[in-house]
Amino acid sequence: MLPNVVNEEPNLREYLRVREAAKLLGIHPDTLRRWEKSNRLPTYRHPVNRYRLYRRDELERLLQKVRMP
Repeated sequence: MLPNVVNEEPNLREYLRVREAAKLLGIHPDTLRRWEKSNRLPTYRHPVNRYRLYRRDELERLLQKVRMP
């Protein structure tokens, strides 16, 4: 299955690249890549350069779930 491609002009502030997303989550970028392969985290692709992109709000939701006691 192909990852989601951001088709309309995205507000790029809503998306983070692998390194930025990994830093936000406090994990290694390779972990995010593995999560993509196992469908644990939705991944999007930039329509021009095909970079992996992660929605900031989805990452923040994930952080909230992990931080809850």
